[in-house]
Amino acid sequence: MLTQQRIYTPAFLLLCTSSFLFFASFGMILPELPAYLTGLGGADYKGYIISLFTLAAAISRPFSGKLADNIGRTPVIFFGIFVSFLAGLFYPVVLTVSGFLLLRFLHGFSTGFTPTGTSAYVADIVPPHRRGEAMGILGLISNIGTAFGPALGSELANKFSTESMFYCASGFALCSMVLLLRLPETLENKQRFHVRFLKVGWHEIIEKRVLVPSLVMLLTLFSFGAVLTIVPDFSVHLGLENKGVFFTIYTLASLATRFLAGRVSDRFGREIVMKWALFILIIAMIYLGFSDSIFHFLVASAILGVSTGMSSPTLFAWTIDLSHDKYRGRALATLYIALEIGIGVGALVAGWVYGNEAAYLGYPFFISAGLASLALLFMLLFAKKLTPPML
Repeated sequence: MLTQQRIYTPAFLLLCTSSFLFFASFGMILPELPAYLTGLGGADYKGYIISLFTLAAAISRPFSGKLADNIGRTPVIFFGIFVSFLAGLFYPVVLTVSGFLLLRFLHGFSTGFTPTGTSAYVADIVPPHRRGEAMGILGLISNIGTAFGPALGSELANKFSTESMFYCASGFALCSMVLLLRLPETLENKQRFHVRFLKVGWHEIIEKRVLVPSLVMLLTLFSFGAVLTIVPDFSVHLGLENKGVFFTIYTLASLATRFLAGRVSDRFGREIVMKWALFILIIAMIYLGFSDSIFHFLVASAILGVSTGMSSPTLFAWTIDLSHDKYRGRALATLYIALEIGIGVGALVAGWVYGNEAAYLGYPFFISAGLASLALLFMLLFAKKLTPPML
């Protein structure tokens, strides 16, 4: 392990730049996928765009966590980026609904691997008392990529073609991979890959020490699954041509709070920041559900971004605080499993509730507000009692 007393090392800066490109690649295609699937004849399957992707990511988390703890962080990072690179090349080739959905499932392995390895790597190289800050910075840079990607993707699709957007996304993934070619490994006593590492027992899937932040993550991320599924159609309904604008404003608002929130959680504790983040999320979802103009729609995106900027670095730092160094990859994989289940179920339920009926556009967001309220109630009443002591 290469833990140092400073954050801004060459390795950390490389990881941040690579993460920007990776998340830009991943986000670039999101706003246009519902319309693209509709063009293939799959309008009734919009909810599967996100849910299949997150299902694959959730399935792969136990494997990526175990591999990160045994063969190293960098192979896990590289594998996920490589999957994203290939997916961008194959989207224009697949011209059937079933083929598209299969490719979305396979594409999900990219986020099942790369973020797990990246988070474990960052936890290895930053001092424990600055974890919240470091996770905030990494998330900030990743979210800049997430903001940049959708806006660029929609612009490419509108001015050139959807195929150009897919190939550009693949190119971003390739650049992300090239940047990390000389990244040193941080795992001590790493082992050579063996097929036994793909055999995961039940006790290796979930790290019990991080169940509390993982449950909060699951309930919180339901809302993001609903947003990813409904917002593109909501944008069109309100007359907003560029479907990526919502995500751009959302991400910029997240950036404005993420760095500060990480530092505040380092100083005053993870739980207090998380409670405020949930309260703001509830407001955002209710406001979004009632939005009837572009102005209110985009204000809701900014409020949602503030909530995400507070909750994301806090939950990751909280998870690292509670985990054993030896099982850090497993702990982060557990959190990511909760993240993927939350997004996947949120997307599936949102697509089903919405059903391509404009009158039902707000309903998924009201459900999201209800689940966020449940998470806040859990934090207020039970979280402290159920959380094990930090190591």
